[in-house]
Amino acid sequence: MSATRYTYLGPEGTFTEAALRTLPEAATRELVPMVSVPAALDAVRGGEAAAALVPIENSVEGGVTTTVDELAKGTPLMIYREVVLPIAFALLVRPGTKLKDIKTVTGHPVAQPQVRNWLGEHLPDALWESAASNADGARLVQEGRFDAAFAGAFAAATYALEALVTEIHDAANAETRFVLVGRPGRPAAPTGADKTSVVIWLGDDHPGALLELLQEFAVRGVNLMRIESRPTGQGIGNYCFSVDAEGHITDRRVGEALMGLKRICPKVRFLGSYPRAGVAVADLRPLRPGTSDEEFLAASDWLTQCQDGRF
Repeated sequence: MSATRYTYLGPEGTFTEAALRTLPEAATRELVPMVSVPAALDAVRGGEAAAALVPIENSVEGGVTTTVDELAKGTPLMIYREVVLPIAFALLVRPGTKLKDIKTVTGHPVAQPQVRNWLGEHLPDALWESAASNADGARLVQEGRFDAAFAGAFAAATYALEALVTEIHDAANAETRFVLVGRPGRPAAPTGADKTSVVIWLGDDHPGALLELLQEFAVRGVNLMRIESRPTGQGIGNYCFSVDAEGHITDRRVGEALMGLKRICPKVRFLGSYPRAGVAVADLRPLRPGTSDEEFLAASDWLTQCQDGRF
């Protein structure tokens, strides 16, 4: 395995590359762009790279389904950290292109909902066609296949383009969350401001099946930050659930919730416990009474005393 190589969703000039370069270790790694999220993750699975940075969630469009699905299937991988990057688009064009000249535009599918209103107001007749990434859209504009691309303004120099319009976003404060994924290993040490990700499969479809899953978290005071259903590919109505929960697997409330899920579900895939991006311990809400590690330990000691006749 190349311990110094990180892959990312390319080509050069993507928001993913910009997010990756915010990591301190990126300065000492070989950063290799890949044509797709599956290609970036497969390089890790195959030992060609130590880790991959890929987008997983957008504050406007929701989950990046390609990443969510790739982490749920195939050889297991694990998330070791996350990066949250503010997102604003620029309209990149070949030098000399005016707004009135633009008939075709491109960008990543996740970008379209974030610029739809702007597009409808300023380029209502332009034809949209999706690209593999925003930077790939910029490359296609450079090659003359489209008139304009929505991408990061920083991609303009890479593809000899101009940013005709900058700071384009329908929703203020839009963000995309990226995850650094490697092969399974020991999770990072808890920081007190952590997140745990899992994929959960239902045993069978019956009334209250989802509620039973949620109760494993709720009764232990574990807050869910994201839950998303995804088809398993085994027929209509067969779903798994991708879940992000507050806390670390070494927190007793989180560990017991995962054990509860393992008891009642045919399959649970642990995707990692890792520090939350941009969140400090002081920013967190107090734990609900009865859900701290100390209270779990006290309850366990009490049970032992009862079993020993020492109550």
